[in-house]
Amino acid sequence: MTCDQAAHAIEDLSQILHSLSQQLAHGRSTIRITRRLPALRRFDIACSSCGSGNRAGARFCQRCGALLNAAPGYGAGHVQSRTLTFTVAARTDTGRVRHQNQDSVYTGVIPLPDGQQAYLCLVADGMGGAAAGEYASRLAADVSRAYLEQESTSHPPATDAAWQALLRDAVRAANRQIYDAARTDAARRGMGTTLTMALLVGDRLHIASVGDSRVYLLNTNGVTDDGAPSAQLTSDHSLVARLVDIGQLTPEQARVHPQRNILYRSIGTDPSVDVDTRSEALEPGDIVLLCSDGLVNHVSDEEIARIALGETDPDCAVMRLVSLANERGGRDNISVVMVRVSGER
Repeated sequence: MTCDQAAHAIEDLSQILHSLSQQLAHGRSTIRITRRLPALRRFDIACSSCGSGNRAGARFCQRCGALLNAAPGYGAGHVQSRTLTFTVAARTDTGRVRHQNQDSVYTGVIPLPDGQQAYLCLVADGMGGAAAGEYASRLAADVSRAYLEQESTSHPPATDAAWQALLRDAVRAANRQIYDAARTDAARRGMGTTLTMALLVGDRLHIASVGDSRVYLLNTNGVTDDGAPSAQLTSDHSLVARLVDIGQLTPEQARVHPQRNILYRSIGTDPSVDVDTRSEALEPGDIVLLCSDGLVNHVSDEEIARIALGETDPDCAVMRLVSLANERGGRDNISVVMVRVSGER
């Protein structure tokens, strides 16, 4: 970060602190300084006929219409696991301004000892100069993937909490290697990267995220309690995201803000790192989309949802999203990973 960038960042942070102090001075007992993630659909009661989830209090299954009886082994908080099929498409592009692509993308399968498979998707957006940023993102992808493969194939987690713990450990392993490499190589000093991972196991989605690369969940039937077709599942660990949260910037202003690339949390810049994790249920018709900020700086959430849900071919959808970002300037590297979920409802 240059002196001018640091000065602007401090000025913006002072605006945040001023806003918070004003809220407290006016009697606010609680204040929000981080993005409130949406409340996703909840399925408390499983249908004994088709296995689909239904909200508490429902008398008939929303999918097959069967009467919801309390079948043995199923009750509130339990939904029968179903076999789902995943179709994956991925694309990374240098864009129209940068001379080198510092993004890293990976998609692949991790075999589990019980015969199942875990599907891993990740996006890492490097920073710290051309060679350093590319190295950091690639190292983050390689180390976290190798860690997950080694640990999950020998000791596969049995719960959501255990999967999240494994993802956090994988991210921290990558953080330590990048941090150590930056300290021992002067040419790479100060390098770092974002790292966002989605692990699909059975009918569960497990996410880990550091930085401002995102994960979205989309479905034409709705993914939130209020029926919205799209929801961002990760928080942006960036300065402008906090300014949006407290009302200092609009989302549109944030896309063109000169400090939009300044992160307050990233991989490799400190000896330890906090990792956001969460787990969600997957449904047929869902789309899981990961992307770097090179996409969202040019394409709105509504446009992402419309293109992703409107295309039957994930490859075509990914290509359209990357092309649209380039048409609007392509100021940064652009990476998109899309997973389409299918199976019996």
